[in-house]
Amino acid sequence: MQAWGVLAAILSSGLGGTAVGATRYLAASLDPVTIGLLRFGGGVLVLAPFALLGREPWPPRRDWLGIAALGLLFFGLFPVLFNASLSYTTAARGALALSTLPLLTMAAGALLRVEPPTARKLIGVLIAIAGVALALNASLDIAPPDAWRGDVLMIAAALCMALYNVWSRPFIARSGLIVFTVFGMAVGAAALALLVLLTDGPAIGFARLAALPPVQWAAVAYLAAICGALIFFLWAYALDRAAPTLVVVSVAVNPVTASIIGLLLLDEPIGADLMLGLAAVLLGIAVASGARLTGLSVLRR
Repeated sequence: MQAWGVLAAILSSGLGGTAVGATRYLAASLDPVTIGLLRFGGGVLVLAPFALLGREPWPPRRDWLGIAALGLLFFGLFPVLFNASLSYTTAARGALALSTLPLLTMAAGALLRVEPPTARKLIGVLIAIAGVALALNASLDIAPPDAWRGDVLMIAAALCMALYNVWSRPFIARSGLIVFTVFGMAVGAAALALLVLLTDGPAIGFARLAALPPVQWAAVAYLAAICGALIFFLWAYALDRAAPTLVVVSVAVNPVTASIIGLLLLDEPIGADLMLGLAAVLLGIAVASGARLTGLSVLRR
């Protein structure tokens, strides 16, 4: 069962890299809140029929407030920070900053006493942080002028996701995967919709959407169906079947697909320093999660 969770996490993270590229592509035309609303509002529309027609149990009433809070954190605050970061930095750098997620999840698990810290994890954290610092500082010559702002925002987004990873597992165990995902996503999308109405108003919002060319509408549809519905269902599936630390190790796949998308669609260069930093991040994650990764031996049988 844990092996299937790891596979789901790897697929989710790989597709997540394409979400970075698609969001970066839309950032020039839409604000971060609107992009988040389209992504998760569309995701709710895709998943809702499966939740309503399926036989999964709905969350007990005592869990509603907790799931709603997780929805605001992950599907409300996270996309705003995620999308805003890509207004400043490149797809590859944004994905690399998001690669701090395993480290932040380990720290959150230790602070919340879900997973105890070890010397091995600490060494891995230091190696990976050094790799991120190397890539982000040494690649300034191929980055936008305010890329550091995007890096900080993306790390803040990763912190939101780390807390979600640690806190969500007990709630998932008491309800169905699709139902849990739709519940939280709907709360986050509603918060984003309210924010759009309060800031721009419906007229301005509709005008911006009407001005999008067909190719950008295709990017919106991809964000909603794949990056809004499928990715987060797979992530919840993974969290239900494997420990948070083992699940989030898969996020190392994210910068690879994001870099490829950034190169192919956005003409964003991939420098040697960026790849060296990514290698250090992967090494740090491998060291920090070495004890957990032995579970992957199941996949070879």
